[in-house]
Amino acid sequence: MRAGVLLDIVHQMVPFRVSFEPGISLHEQVVYAARKAMLSGQMRPGDPFPSVRQLSKDLKINPNTAHKVVLQLLDDGMIEVRVGIGTVVAKRPRSTAAERARLLEREIEQVVVEAKRLGLDRDEVLDAVSSHWERFDPDGSNSLAGQGAGKR
Repeated sequence: MRAGVLLDIVHQMVPFRVSFEPGISLHEQVVYAARKAMLSGQMRPGDPFPSVRQLSKDLKINPNTAHKVVLQLLDDGMIEVRVGIGTVVAKRPRSTAAERARLLEREIEQVVVEAKRLGLDRDEVLDAVSSHWERFDPDGSNSLAGQGAGKR
């Protein structure tokens, strides 16, 4: 069996995670998760993007919602359709610090709310973030540098 045939048989799973939250449309949550994966380097240009059917099946969402997600990402230039290949992650210009920071808005807000609830001040929160940052990046290097997510 040729390798290309085997690749067609292998089940492709959605390469990003979505934690569904009430009060936010499914469409927005899936688009956000896909964008985050692409801008963070988890999904790279040229990587296959799941079909509408695969998104619908793996995420257990309505096919119409999955179709809206794909259309939104196509309109945003995040994915592209290549004849004979399918839908792939598009080559993107380097993301700016502001674009990358927007991906964390929800998480940052949650940290700030919880810190205020606990009575922590800004410096204590920044120290805690720095401490966690060092645990994941002990040598001080930026592991995403060179992948379109480095400092500008």
